Parts: sequence; C-alpha cells; structure tokens
Amino acid sequence: MRILYAAIVLGICGIIAFWVAGSAFKYKSKSTETIVVTGLAEKDFASDLIIWNGSYSRKTIDLKSAYAAVKQDENTIRQYLKGKGIADNEMIFSSVVITKEFDTKTDENGKQMGQTFSGYNLTQTVKVESVNVDKIDKISREVTELIESGIEFNSQAPLYYNTKLSEVKMELLARASADAKLRAETIAKNSGSSLGKLRKASMGVFQITGKNSNEDYSYGGAFNTSSRNKTGSITIKMEFAAE
Repeated sequence: MRILYAAIVLGICGIIAFWVAGSAFKYKSKSTETIVVTGLAEKDFASDLIIWNGSYSRKTIDLKSAYAAVKQDENTIRQYLKGKGIADNEMIFSSVVITKEFDTKTDENGKQMGQTFSGYNLTQTVKVESVNVDKIDKISREVTELIESGIEFNSQAPLYYNTKLSEVKMELLARASADAKLRAETIAKNSGSSLGKLRKASMGVFQITGKNSNEDYSYGGAFNTSSRNKTGSITIKMEFAAE
C-alpha cells in the first residue's frame, strides 16, 4: 500500500512539474514577442529671426587716411540703415581689420624679383540681427544703393532662424510617438495580438531643412539657415510587448 501511495504522489508531482515547466516556457515565449516600429512627424514653420552681415573696405598707402575713410563709411552706412528703420541695438559694427598688401615683381621670364608694399587694406563688417524678418530681408536686397555713396558694400545672404525650436521639437516628439504607437497597434491587430507595454524608446535626430527643398538629411542633424520657410522632422523608434 505504501508503494502505491508513493507512486501516486510521484505521479501528481510529475504532472505539476510538467505544468509549471510548460507555463514557464509559454510565459518566456510570450515575453520575447515584441513589435518594433518607427514613428515620423514633420512640421512646416517660418523663421522669426534674421541675421544679415555685410562688409566694406578701403585701401591706401597712408594708414591714417585709410582709417579715416573706413570710419566715414561706417557713419554713412549707420545713417543709411537707421533711415531704413533699423535701430541702433539691431546693428553691430566690428573693429577695423588692417592688412598690409604687397605686389610681387617679376622679370621678363616670370621669375620673382621681390615684393613692393602696395598699401594698407582696412576692412570692417556690420551685423544686423532683428525679429523684423520682412524689413531686413528687403533691405538686404536694396543695400546696393550704398554704391551711389562711393562705398563698395559686400552684402551676404541673410541667415534665418527660429527662436522657438524647443517648442517645435516637443510637438514633433509627441506626434512621432503617437504615430509609432498607431503603427504598432495596427501591426498587433492584423497579427491577432494585442499591444502590451512599451519596453524601449529611442529618439532620432532632429532635422531642419528648407521647405520644399531637396536637401539631404545629415547623420548629426541638418540645420538649414538659408531658407526662410523650413520643415522640421523627427523620428522615434519604439519597442512594445505583444500579448
């Protein structure tokens, strides 16, 4: 009778052991099932800050007269910009950069015979930074009017920025996350599963390109400053458990 009892107990223990092992295997198998998706979000936005740079120079043999000419040019340019509606605190004039220049002498065979001092070249730059994008954008195209004043003003293309990029980025993150979750839910539904908890999420690189341009994305993140109207985009990779 004791042997029979022992056999029954061993049998029950074996059944329980197999059930526990089977449940553990089933749980382990389920725990390894995941759904990995990438969400994308894009947003068009306009620049609200413009930076425009220009330069001008004078060259003469006499340093003192060259410096006086450059400072006179500075005063003329300052008055011109103020007349266009640019405030004093929106423009910054750099210090004057002085460069000695030389002409190279050559003989009839093209051999260099030395150098001769040709004069001092003095250069100064002006930077305009303003939130009035329309006004500065227009002035940057009209500044050739300074040539009539005898100033060779070299105008650079304006640079455009947005001061609320952090808000744009947060909005794109929220939309990219929602897009990723929707994709995961669609995959789970079509595969006969249900979406479980989020296991992992990693944000992609924030890209800013010109609107309607063919700019390529950069590994470190594109940052367009040449286009007034831009498109921001971001991706987010998310991993969900499948149940």
